[in-house]
Amino acid sequence: MRVMWKRLPHWAKSFYFLSGLGFLFWMLFFDAEDFFTQYQLRNKLGCLAEEKRHYLEQIEELQQDKKELASHEDLLEKFAREKYFMKKKTEDLYVIVDE
Repeated sequence: MRVMWKRLPHWAKSFYFLSGLGFLFWMLFFDAEDFFTQYQLRNKLGCLAEEKRHYLEQIEELQQDKKELASHEDLLEKFAREKYFMKKKTEDLYVIVDE
């Protein structure tokens, strides 16, 4: 072990180099905000941003549908029949499910 210590260059034996190396090692592997945790959080942030974009698009579509339904009575009836299976009192409703 002493032979290896003597072979090291002078700058590698300095207190500041060893302290910096220890600090770097600590920050990469043991700290609560280590490199691997930051990598995982960055990936999760990207996924959440994608989900946000998707949900904002859906909200925009729904607001457009809402505006159209409020302006046309025929579309409102069609929407109620298709989405919620509503019917008039004199009608029979048959739902066919594709398997």
